Amino acid sequence: MSKFPITITGAELLRAELQRLKTVDRPNVIAAIAEARSHGDLSENAEYDAAKERQGFIEGRIKEIEGKLGNAQIIDPKLLDADGRVVFGATVEMEDLEGEGGKIVTYQIVGDDEADIKQGKVSVSSPVARALIGKYAGDIAEVHTPGGVREYEVIDVKYI
Repeated sequence: MSKFPITITGAELLRAELQRLKTVDRPNVIAAIAEARSHGDLSENAEYDAAKERQGFIEGRIKEIEGKLGNAQIIDPKLLDADGRVVFGATVEMEDLEGEGGKIVTYQIVGDDEADIKQGKVSVSSPVARALIGKYAGDIAEVHTPGGVREYEVIDVKYI
């Protein structure tokens, strides 16, 4: 498996989830399995089946996060020196030149796992990020969306 980029914040969120899974969720599900086992016949015990299923999910997620953290290339946007160019981790302020026009939007380009459009974080593999990578303030980015091509003017690029 090759390395994939993730911001420091994204890596911290994965580590926090891993810690919670190992110290809270795993012990809780083990206790739930023990409780369900104490009820006797396991062949018709829905609580036991549900707890075992939950345990499988938790163990799978722990392995998945450990794998991701092991293959992560952690990038600190504050340490980037891209001379104003849009790169992974950059925060881009841009103006929507389509529709009503003049609408200013700000996005940070992040890894797939940490993307959250409500928080202004777009995945590096999204159409918006792919259109922005390599652009400078003043450039026009054409974003190919399912609804057609949208144009954005890059106003500012920050590394925060």
